[in-house]
Amino acid sequence: MRRTLPFLLCVAVLVIAVPLNAARQPLRARHGMVVAMEAIAADVGVSVLETGGNAVDAAVAVGFAMAVTHPFAGNLGGGGYMLIRMADGRITFIDFRERAPEKASRNMYLDAKGELTRDSIEGWRSSGVPGTVRGFEIAVNKYGRKTWSENLSPAVELASKGFRVSYALAEGLKGSKSLAASPESKRIFQKNGAFYDVGEKLTQPELAGTLERISKNGANEFYEGETAARFAAEMAKHGGLISRSDLKSYKAIERVPLTGMYHGYTIITSPPSSSGGIALLEMLGILDGTGYEKAGAGSASAIHYVAEAMRRAYADRNEYVGDPGFVKVPIAGLLDPAYLSRLRASIDRERATPSDTVHPGKPAGTERLETTHYSVVDAEGNAVAVTYTLNGGYGNGITVPGLGFLLNNEMDDFASKPGTPNMFGLVQGETNAIQPGKRPLSSMTPTIILKDGKLFMTAGAPGGSRISTAVLQVILNVVDFGMNVQDAIDFPRFHHQWQPDTLSLERGVSPDTVALLKSRGYEVDYAPGVVLAQVAAIVSDGGWLQGGSDGRSAAGKASGY
Repeated sequence: MRRTLPFLLCVAVLVIAVPLNAARQPLRARHGMVVAMEAIAADVGVSVLETGGNAVDAAVAVGFAMAVTHPFAGNLGGGGYMLIRMADGRITFIDFRERAPEKASRNMYLDAKGELTRDSIEGWRSSGVPGTVRGFEIAVNKYGRKTWSENLSPAVELASKGFRVSYALAEGLKGSKSLAASPESKRIFQKNGAFYDVGEKLTQPELAGTLERISKNGANEFYEGETAARFAAEMAKHGGLISRSDLKSYKAIERVPLTGMYHGYTIITSPPSSSGGIALLEMLGILDGTGYEKAGAGSASAIHYVAEAMRRAYADRNEYVGDPGFVKVPIAGLLDPAYLSRLRASIDRERATPSDTVHPGKPAGTERLETTHYSVVDAEGNAVAVTYTLNGGYGNGITVPGLGFLLNNEMDDFASKPGTPNMFGLVQGETNAIQPGKRPLSSMTPTIILKDGKLFMTAGAPGGSRISTAVLQVILNVVDFGMNVQDAIDFPRFHHQWQPDTLSLERGVSPDTVALLKSRGYEVDYAPGVVLAQVAAIVSDGGWLQGGSDGRSAAGKASGY
């Protein structure tokens, strides 16, 4: 019998803080678990597990379903990463991040005065070449058990027959200016010019047709078939950059995940072109040996040490990390124990270090809530962590006419003008400058953790530049502070990303702690609206799977059997 975890009524994309003094219990299940940022898709994943699919099958089915039910971030027209750990010990990382089109150029988003335009965020020129469909194909073909068409079937049915609009989706659609600016998006996501109400049925016949063709013809349909031809024609018609050649040449890449150790646990996480895994391992490496945890979770001292680790890791992230096909990323140097020891020693035990005095180190060998994450574990112990995105909420808001899918505005993740903040406030360097065929840097951090060689935890989050710090804190809460997975997720979070030199704190942090942090020299953002990412995690413990979904958004769900 499937069990589901109820959530407080709130909006998926207009998130609220959790009442953190009201403890919630994780969902517990014996056989399989899916935690996703959208409830219908989570149940789709469990159904796949119940009918003989493995965790990879379920992950792909969830991803396609979310393209229908969670248009805020679920997608065909975006990209992301999938981290897989099979029960037999095999691990792999599928990089299906978007690429810059062949016609892209370094200064394409600068005006005559050298100032940034909004073209990297708005309009057809903001889109990179999508990777989701090709990435999911690799996953199913190499690691799945069900057929490609079986894994697409739930999404096809949801798009063609429709589904009931949730409160979260209804409010999200009402709040999107980008959707309202696109005639095709407005036609699909409004009903005769009016917004959908809760409980009304939303059907997407054009998207159903695209999914049906992909189901029948494979991923080549999206990259070389009728869908590709129509997609490229619409791009050309509207002044976009993506061509048929871009689509045909796109490849998802299998990479070797990064691994590290922390307090006896093996951390498996994302390699470049994601910066998230390097940042996560660097932060853990800096903290290891500080004894920060002795001060207790949520204390000013513990927050201080973790924030200083964040500050140093983000300085390095912005200087050194980029697409490994274009830049040499000094991974070994950044994670070298001697280098991490130097960074650790540079932390003042009592005072915040001003960011203008923290510069990227010299290692040897030298994304907000618009993303979505889901975690899957099956009865055999296979585990999958997927983070994928359109970048901005609903991407650039443009639905491709006749095809039904939304486009990403991922080109803004490049450093269009190195040294100038992007839409997430990240200041990035030359390693992430625009080049044709290059993958933009990402903060996505899908992570799997082992204890004594066995699966212990899988986690990840949406949240733009705040993803890796959110994943870090959930890991610390479980490993160092002994919290269950739900408490670890619901505990108030904080974030520092070097530039701007601001420590963001959720309102669940006590005012006394905030005052102590200010006395240490921190510039604090403690505004009521601060929400620092949404985490989806599963812990395997004592024969039970424990699923935790983030109460910062009630659209999410832990579902298991």
